[in-house]
Amino acid sequence: MSPEHKMRESIDKAKILVEALPYIQEFNGTTVVIKYGGSAMADGPVRDTVMQDIALMKFVGINPVVVHGGGPQIDQMLARLGVEPEFHGGLRVTDAATMEIVEMVLSGKVGKDIAARLQEQGVRAAAVSGRDGGLLRAKRVGDHSLGLVGQITGVDTALISSLIQHDFVPVISSIAAGANGTTYNINADHAAVAVAVALAAEKLVFMTDVPGILRDPADPASLISEVKAGELGALVKSGDITGGMIPKAECAVEATRAGVRNVHILDGRVEHCLLLEIFTRVGIGTMVQADAGHSKDEVSR
Repeated sequence: MSPEHKMRESIDKAKILVEALPYIQEFNGTTVVIKYGGSAMADGPVRDTVMQDIALMKFVGINPVVVHGGGPQIDQMLARLGVEPEFHGGLRVTDAATMEIVEMVLSGKVGKDIAARLQEQGVRAAAVSGRDGGLLRAKRVGDHSLGLVGQITGVDTALISSLIQHDFVPVISSIAAGANGTTYNINADHAAVAVAVALAAEKLVFMTDVPGILRDPADPASLISEVKAGELGALVKSGDITGGMIPKAECAVEATRAGVRNVHILDGRVEHCLLLEIFTRVGIGTMVQADAGHSKDEVSR
């Protein structure tokens, strides 16, 4: 490689850093909640870049908070134990025995692995259960048909705030405490919304297995790059948003209406997806803005 070519590469890298500078300045000191799961968790090379992205966010002064599920890992453990998983309306039916396995996998294995991988990138991380410190409180969803599946009734941010103040990245498993010591399995998307709202987060990021919110699920070119919460809610009601995107869209609308400035829905299969979405003007996924939010041109990505 010629000296001129090396110089050009170095200049291009410097330009990338300069492009990111306004976003680094704007988001310094803010909290970003990341719902982590799907392919981003399973794919080794992508998983490593996600950990690098979160570490870089921490190093430039952002406070990342990770909320995770672990459905595939739970299914693997159930299979090893000869237990057939059961779902109803997209939610895992969770009896007492299954709840023990869910908690063991999420809090004892998945969360610890995420924290360890973050620490390999040079940041301090702590894996905690939603039960720890009364972080997540919940009650049973509907009747008893789903077993120990809960919906969040409250969030106590004291533990998370303490970890952030002591320079840790909190890694939270979607387990919650109910009355009389009952433990509940919580949908990780809903847990991430509740945590983001309670922390008054600047951003909430959902890592998914699709490019973002699509008008046509079969057409990646139909990606909605940016949308206001009210517009998105109207698209859901009109049937323009369908299938598996509806729950993510509803979570995004709920979070922005409760005070989160921006919600990002992006493809967790893309290397460095977090950096591409947050630190570039165009981004790669869908950004849902609070109805009174700013536009991309005002450094909102």
